[in-house]
Amino acid sequence: MALPLAALRVLLGGFFALTGAAKLSEQVSAPVSEQMKALFVQFAEVFPLKVFGYQPDPMSYQVAVGWLELLAGLLLVLGPPMLQEISNLLLTLLMMGAIFTLVSLKESLNTCIPAIVCLGLLLLLDIC
Repeated sequence: MALPLAALRVLLGGFFALTGAAKLSEQVSAPVSEQMKALFVQFAEVFPLKVFGYQPDPMSYQVAVGWLELLAGLLLVLGPPMLQEISNLLLTLLMMGAIFTLVSLKESLNTCIPAIVCLGLLLLLDIC
């Protein structure tokens, strides 16, 4: 059981590190980077703390999410067990926020499925 969980941790960590890098740099994928810029304008409009009067700058929001995904993804793969647990928690919270954002934007279920699957896999890692 340890080998499949280790493989899942490596795959998830690599996925998050790659998506974080794509949010931070156009060199990873220019079309994805441009698409992310447009999406984060929408995401900033439904930011959960907006009810308290805080609405982030879309570009800063994208950079913050990108760094969080990149660093937490790398720690999930390479970090010691305690840091792996912390990064799993951070990524779980990030996926919950992503689902909240997509639901707030009234996106289709097909758009929400990747975030739901990632959340489920992160929770599986946490439980096991």
